[in-house]
Amino acid sequence: MSSPTRPSAGVTPEQLATLSHEFRTPLNGVLGMARLLEGTRLTAEQRSYVTALRESGDHLLSLVNDVLDFARLGATAIDLTLAPVDIEGLLRQVAELMSPRAHEKGVEIAWAVSPGLPTILADEGRLRQVLLNYAGNAIKFTTVGGVLLTAAVTGEGRVRFSVADTGPGVAPQARAKIFEAFVQTDASHSTQLGGAGLGLAIVTRLARAMSGEVGVGGEVGQGADFWFEAPFETVPTPRRDLPLAGCVVAVASPNPIVRVATARQIEAAGGRAIVAADTAAALAAAPPAAVLLIDAALAGPRGALRPPADRRAVVLLTPEQRGRIDRLKSAGFSGYLIKPLRAASIVAQVLQAGAQTAATPIAERHAEDDRVAPASAPGVRVLLAEDNPINALLARTLLEREGCKVDRVAGGDQAVAALSSNSYDLILMDLRMPGLNGVDATRELRAQGITAPIVALTADAFDEDRRACLAAGMDDFLVKPLTHAALRDVLTRWTGPATRPAARPAGWTKAATRAKVAG
Repeated sequence: MSSPTRPSAGVTPEQLATLSHEFRTPLNGVLGMARLLEGTRLTAEQRSYVTALRESGDHLLSLVNDVLDFARLGATAIDLTLAPVDIEGLLRQVAELMSPRAHEKGVEIAWAVSPGLPTILADEGRLRQVLLNYAGNAIKFTTVGGVLLTAAVTGEGRVRFSVADTGPGVAPQARAKIFEAFVQTDASHSTQLGGAGLGLAIVTRLARAMSGEVGVGGEVGQGADFWFEAPFETVPTPRRDLPLAGCVVAVASPNPIVRVATARQIEAAGGRAIVAADTAAALAAAPPAAVLLIDAALAGPRGALRPPADRRAVVLLTPEQRGRIDRLKSAGFSGYLIKPLRAASIVAQVLQAGAQTAATPIAERHAEDDRVAPASAPGVRVLLAEDNPINALLARTLLEREGCKVDRVAGGDQAVAALSSNSYDLILMDLRMPGLNGVDATRELRAQGITAPIVALTADAFDEDRRACLAAGMDDFLVKPLTHAALRDVLTRWTGPATRPAARPAGWTKAATRAKVAG
């Protein structure tokens, strides 16, 4: 399915792909090494220099992404690949992708959906791009509070996606022109916050391709509410259970975004939510049987936080606060939840806290959240095919921090040769390598019967590149600059417990043979 956008006679898609690769490959090295350096022992002065380096690199990457995306959308017809999309899962993914940037600024990002939201037929990649542009813009302009992603049915076959923030808002007279290319509503924004004014123009083009509309609401001084609405076909969706029916959950957080999002998720699961800005107010409003969700942001100046006596309580943490989990367990919390909160995790923790007795061993009370696990892939064997030595060093370092055992090759021919004599649990394949490129190497491996997961690791960031990789037989896609969070997510998806033989889709090799030739 294509939009009526006509191709431009200027820059070709192939030229844009080359530009994307040439820009993003060195940026991957700069940003990756800056993040690695931030994790080492530094003086305060050195840390300020590295932070400035990383922030400047992030700004440059944002500009590169916007310019290339804007040019790409003007150079070719916008093809839409329709498939069933779980809206709740999409909002969760976007919130978790943007959470490191939000937490670096000291703000929160969260999501919530209305009950009974259908599964829709849509181009998930394009929809994700709309939400990422909106969320990135919201985080950039928000300094206190946070960002809330929501979705709701607005009419027959229509769904509205909304990204609301607690930033400065948009003046009514600027709301129409803000979606035009190269427009800044405040001239100081371009120098203070960076940006070329292309992100919302990209959203507008994508919305038109989906027969949708965009707009912005909110109140000046109170925050902006950017929305995208379009008609979507739906697919039959099983009726969801209400696992928290009859449960009362009190949420104590100083952040209004956390309070609103958590309450909506509790209510969508059938529970009754009580919200308060501090623990004392939550206790005063909640019945004795209520489970308390207490934000770690309420901790004292030395980080001390204890649950109220004789009350069942779960603590809310950011991924960066993983080191406090054991101490908080010892203080009496029955479990923890990682922000941005996942609906399934809220349900599990509330039910476990409600059923908990003092004799229940802590280890049995809840499963570890993959975002704070000390190593997501201990002992996993990874073949890394990457010709750039700096990017190879970055990928190897991040993989080894996750417990992986890594072999590196510098070309597609070497990857094929390595897999003829060794077995691997996962293959990370760069696309542009000397000799046999990553796509052709993947085709060769699949032709030989090798069925281990192959993940593209590439600077080619366009949606067409993703589809080409999947068509060649790859299973997933990682875009440079490589981040620790994105890599951990891929490792969990393709080498975690869910990929064990009993849960593995038909066609996968057994654990014993892994990446060996089938048969």
